[in-house]
Amino acid sequence: MNRLSTDRRAAVIAALVEGNSLRGTARLTGVARMTVEKLLRDIGTACAAYHNVHVRGLKSQRIQCDEIWSFVGAKAKNVPEKKRGEWGDIWTWTAIDADSKLIVGYRIGQRTAADAYDFMHDVAGRLTNRVQLTTDSLKVYLNAVDYAFGINIDYAILEKQFGSFVTNGSAAHRYTPAKITRMRATTVTGNPDRKHVSTSYVERQNLTMRMHMRRFTRLTNGFSKKIEMHAHNVALHFMYYNFCKIHQTLRVTPAMEAGLSDYVWGLEEIIGLLSSQQTASALTA
Repeated sequence: MNRLSTDRRAAVIAALVEGNSLRGTARLTGVARMTVEKLLRDIGTACAAYHNVHVRGLKSQRIQCDEIWSFVGAKAKNVPEKKRGEWGDIWTWTAIDADSKLIVGYRIGQRTAADAYDFMHDVAGRLTNRVQLTTDSLKVYLNAVDYAFGINIDYAILEKQFGSFVTNGSAAHRYTPAKITRMRATTVTGNPDRKHVSTSYVERQNLTMRMHMRRFTRLTNGFSKKIEMHAHNVALHFMYYNFCKIHQTLRVTPAMEAGLSDYVWGLEEIIGLLSSQQTASALTA
């Protein structure tokens, strides 16, 4: 990887953030697959570190949270005994600023109370003022939000009810999502504005993730084989989304809208994080 020029590194990253697999990226760029994997490890580590330090002090007004499912190695029901604890279902928790579209925080783990606690505590630590928060009806959010924010929040739950799904056996019908029959907003804490009780933006972000990360694409063999690589890919995606990708409705990047940057980052800036990470590692060694 050290022999790759900045242009070739940028080509590899560009392929990865547009939804290509490691092998697909290797074919497109002419870079060896193991070199692509090494670059993803390094850049993912640097992106996660940058997000942790710099995506803070946010003056957000409205936050939406959700969880998106994927798996590592195999779906939980198909994991062989010797891979228990290493492979299986994996969840990515995300929090988005409904106004700037910035990904405020994310966490990779399970859909448990412990993960909810850690996720909400991380999100709370990145905000500087009282916000309105909307989540789905997953019960572990209740104690987690209370633990992280206390009474200093306007929190509501949006519960969606779906109609019964009856398939006629056809492939097209099988993958048609069930229709929403009812939505109910419930206030939990504070006084949330009911017209802004929504999870639409964070659910749209779920689609963006599935479109731009091969590991989240359904019905392919591009799923993650190791949880570490899954985490690195997620870190790179959110770094690119926040700082490099111009949002169509905003006409700027989410980071610019949130006041974290005054210009659109290029892939060269992301590559530059490698040097910063290496310097920081050397200083703490």
